[in-house]
Amino acid sequence: MRTVIITALVGAFALAACRSDRPAGLLPPPMFAHIQDLDGTPDLIVDAKRLADSWVIYDQTFAATTCSVIEGGVTAGEHRVLRFTVSTPNIGDADVFIGDPNVHVAAGDGLFEFATCHNHYHFRHYATYELIAAPGGQVWKSAKRGFCMIDVTPWQSDGGVGSWVYHSCGRVGIPGNQGISVGYADTYFKFLGGQYFVLDGGDNQPPVPPGQYLIRITVNPPFTAAAGEACPHVDPHGFCHQLLESNYDNNVGEVLITIPDRTGKTGFGPGAGTITNDELIDDENRPDKT
Repeated sequence: MRTVIITALVGAFALAACRSDRPAGLLPPPMFAHIQDLDGTPDLIVDAKRLADSWVIYDQTFAATTCSVIEGGVTAGEHRVLRFTVSTPNIGDADVFIGDPNVHVAAGDGLFEFATCHNHYHFRHYATYELIAAPGGQVWKSAKRGFCMIDVTPWQSDGGVGSWVYHSCGRVGIPGNQGISVGYADTYFKFLGGQYFVLDGGDNQPPVPPGQYLIRITVNPPFTAAAGEACPHVDPHGFCHQLLESNYDNNVGEVLITIPDRTGKTGFGPGAGTITNDELIDDENRPDKT
């Protein structure tokens, strides 16, 4: 079964190099009829059900050459990790439109920063991943360092979706077209780089003991601008956001989980048995990375 899974993924990645910046086998059908919709305001949410159905705890080996080790603060070797999928649908009445990262970097608007190991640009302040002790409130941060927004998953809460528009993250000197269409979600699958919490202290945070925890995901999170940092949009509470939304109060998704003292041979959690070391992609969005 493992051989079949890996072969399918490799084939999907080859197709991804031709038309997008995510694994092609995990993208929706290429329907290009959708007309860009910028009349209105986007509204981003977190798909809490997808989060609840995807998480898994297991032991994974990190090579010294992976970007998670080089720039993510994770030591090389085997670590116990909590992996999870994050999907952020746009339920508003207009697209999230970012466009080409190279244009934003040239303009110096502060939306993107360069990631040396990945050799591409990361969007700043798109989402935060937190693991929170319940009770106690101690917070652990994930290894996630950067994001790229594209149409990945059709969102059908409204009974149907249109066609996708945004499907290219871009690279240095290679134009991209980032955004999230109305009726689509940007999705970061659990086997991608940074989609995990390290539970054994291998990322210079305290080890996470067995017990109950909240996984909390916040899309387009509020932040206080540092000195010299741009504050593109301000919510009614006075906090900065990178993206304009019609509603900033529905940006959090949470799931209550139990971390055990043993994971078993196939892992622990609703996503157990569906991921292996061989499927790890140590890049946020470029399996076709060169």
